[in-house]
Amino acid sequence: MDQNFATSTEPQSVVAQRGSAGEVLRVFLRLGLTSFGGPIAHLGYFHHEFVDRRKWLDEKTFVDTVALCQFLPGPASSQTGFGIGLMRAGVLGGLAAWTGFTLPSAIALVVFAYGANALRGPAGAGLLHGLKLVAVAIVAQAVWGMARSLCPDRERASIAMIAALIILFSPVFAAQIGAIAMGGLAGLWLCRSDAAAPAGHMPIPISRRAGLVALVLYFVLLFGLPILSSLGAPQGLAVFDAFYRSGALVFGGGHVVLPLLRGAFVGPGWISDDAFLAGYGAAQAVPGPLFTFAAYLGTVVKASPNGMAGAALGLLGIFLPGILVLLGTLPFWSAFRQRADAQAVMRGVNAAVVGILAAALYNPVWTNSVASPRDFGVALVGFILLTVWRIPPLVVVVFGALAGTGLVFLP
Repeated sequence: MDQNFATSTEPQSVVAQRGSAGEVLRVFLRLGLTSFGGPIAHLGYFHHEFVDRRKWLDEKTFVDTVALCQFLPGPASSQTGFGIGLMRAGVLGGLAAWTGFTLPSAIALVVFAYGANALRGPAGAGLLHGLKLVAVAIVAQAVWGMARSLCPDRERASIAMIAALIILFSPVFAAQIGAIAMGGLAGLWLCRSDAAAPAGHMPIPISRRAGLVALVLYFVLLFGLPILSSLGAPQGLAVFDAFYRSGALVFGGGHVVLPLLRGAFVGPGWISDDAFLAGYGAAQAVPGPLFTFAAYLGTVVKASPNGMAGAALGLLGIFLPGILVLLGTLPFWSAFRQRADAQAVMRGVNAAVVGILAAALYNPVWTNSVASPRDFGVALVGFILLTVWRIPPLVVVVFGALAGTGLVFLP
């Protein structure tokens, strides 16, 4: 378990052979340009590309990698991609995978951020309002889908309900951490299962010593950045801390980062609710990971730095903790996931995540978007298109933008 990748004794069928970082970058750049549909769809693209087509990994190694990334805080699909690149071409391969998968959507959202400032007048306001209504449909779909898979029994449904109440009655950033902690403790008590623990183990591309260094750095930044910010550090460090904490404390990835980012950026007045939700709606129209929403926030944030420098700071801040915790956990994952108590804690945490997202669906998504029966009608159509007709999110975003513009000109 503590040996380096180069000396691993795993059979060659697990990881076909070592490749180059350039090869990894090319493949993931194509995926970054074409992978629409959110994290679950991204994992489907990865399976087809790396297990079925290129055979970089076998089925079991892929499943083990996905299981680890779903267990950890951070963006699961981006972490899975980083892990695949890591096993293919070492640390440079992991960075190449992250760059290729992230860059296309980040660039698109920076372009939108600059263009959004030029959207003035009734038509522009209507378009941005339509994107906010799309956010209602997208988040409602996420709550619905996650509740069905992560809260299938009374115990986990109750954990989700209590987590939602914690957020709704105490809408501060610390409440989200408390809700997740409550979910973990309740899961340890209520969510034990007789199911057999996963068998086998995955190839380990880094040593335990390197993993411990990554974990230490993860926690040093998590607890050290707020202290430095409170001691009068430059404002850029406070912005980086807001992105880092959001990426470090989100379980479930994707849409679940919405309430964390809103608390970190709307609360201090760094961005308005309207601009926040408009950018979140636009993020549904681009391929790649939803966490690239940070590039939009970094561009438009009122604090310094912003613009291109802010976008780069946002991307680094929100993705870094997920990468660090993945590197830190990989060498220990095979043994840890066999433990029944670890599985119970994560069942409770996942249920709490559903409750947090449900609270975010009400505030800020619903309260800042749906102001009339017509607004509700647009959001309802978007929700049905996503959940029943299985229309791609890009099409729903276009529908919402057009519908929001049309509502402006209706009598």
